[in-house]
Amino acid sequence: MRHFAYLPALILASACSQGHTENALAQDTGPAPTLAQPTHSLLPTVDIAPAVGWTAGKTPVAAPGFAVSAFARGLEHPRTVYVLPNGDVLVAETNGPPRPQDSKGFKGFMANKVMKKAGAGVPSANRITLLRDADGDGVAETRSVFAQGLNSPFGMALVGNAFYVANTDAVLRFSYHPGDTVLAGTPVRLADLPAGPLNHHWTKSLVASADGRHLYVGVGSNSNVAENGIGQETDRAAILEIDVASGTRRVFASGLRNPTALAWQPHDQRLWAVVNERDELGNDLVPDYLTSVREGAFYGFPYSYYGQHVDTRVKPQAPAMVARAIAPDYALGSHVAPLGLAFYTGSALPPRFQGGAFVGLHGSWNRKPLSGYKVVYVPFVDGNPAGPIETVLDGFLDAKGQAQGRPVGVAQDARGALLVADDVGNTIWRLAATAAGATGSPALPAQAATVEPPR
Repeated sequence: MRHFAYLPALILASACSQGHTENALAQDTGPAPTLAQPTHSLLPTVDIAPAVGWTAGKTPVAAPGFAVSAFARGLEHPRTVYVLPNGDVLVAETNGPPRPQDSKGFKGFMANKVMKKAGAGVPSANRITLLRDADGDGVAETRSVFAQGLNSPFGMALVGNAFYVANTDAVLRFSYHPGDTVLAGTPVRLADLPAGPLNHHWTKSLVASADGRHLYVGVGSNSNVAENGIGQETDRAAILEIDVASGTRRVFASGLRNPTALAWQPHDQRLWAVVNERDELGNDLVPDYLTSVREGAFYGFPYSYYGQHVDTRVKPQAPAMVARAIAPDYALGSHVAPLGLAFYTGSALPPRFQGGAFVGLHGSWNRKPLSGYKVVYVPFVDGNPAGPIETVLDGFLDAKGQAQGRPVGVAQDARGALLVADDVGNTIWRLAATAAGATGSPALPAQAATVEPPR
């Protein structure tokens, strides 16, 4: 997730003049990316795909072997998707909370303009909606308010009869029983989370341990690269571990600029995250990434990126911290803004998808040409990434470079299809294998299925 309040004065570039292409450098993806040299300019590159929404009859474009359909339409800025054991689908309809310190002066004014252009300026609905597909036809017939009056909810997790919600400022615990269509009763505030009037990365991703004893929360930085002071980064740019019995929290891993989605890898049950890296170092720096998360590990922010590449903008420098920094496992491309992560454990897709990762790429602002705006697949072998990125759902940008939709959270539904939240199109898309695809037809080759830029 990328926010704009820390930007200097902006001159908005026209996305329509650029269109959509893949990353210019194939080297900025994969397990061993070749990083470009950093570049600096007085004004950052700003290229936003104007949000226009879907016209009647339009959908994203599925890769060969897949078909896409609307599971539910007419939502309000859907961001994350969570599937309950009984197959009910929960959707967090949410956006950023009021952040008065982010909105001051000319920079705040320009940031608000940018967010509105990108479709991110709408008020937060502050609710979780339940969708039920009782007849199994891939379309939700019923819709109800599962929880409301929340504070920019994002992460969700069920442990036994306890349902947890990660608001922007706290983790709440509700009572839940199978089949419930609404969370009744007053929630318990289990643990506070870093927030406040300066709250750049407001989303709080959430996952529970297999034994239910701990929750893990991804908390983004309070800046682009600590320009607000390192004191503003306490317990930020980190994954926090919360003990569910006591509510106490500790830093599990740090130096992750904005860990926007968390998931357990099914092969060995290691924790993985997708992370949005820093901006304003050029079109092809820094790659956002997918990584395993080691307890006690430090991943560089703010002092270095992608291991021990020093960011000279950070003052004061910290050589000892840089020496500790470890490189992530897999680069997803520069400025693609990954916001969703789901490992596949179903049987409705060909066997080669087993254990691999689907990632929702929300899309860039600090890059020309645009990048992201699609859902991709990263194959895994023996619990590790083992192949190039494949595009499975594209077409979120039209031929003019306008955003018809923007993918966010991804989840596997009860029948093994993939659900994708689209916060500009206000839709949950369902990506399923066709009859041919279910028998093993390949998805698109790496970096394919792009929308050609206008010429």
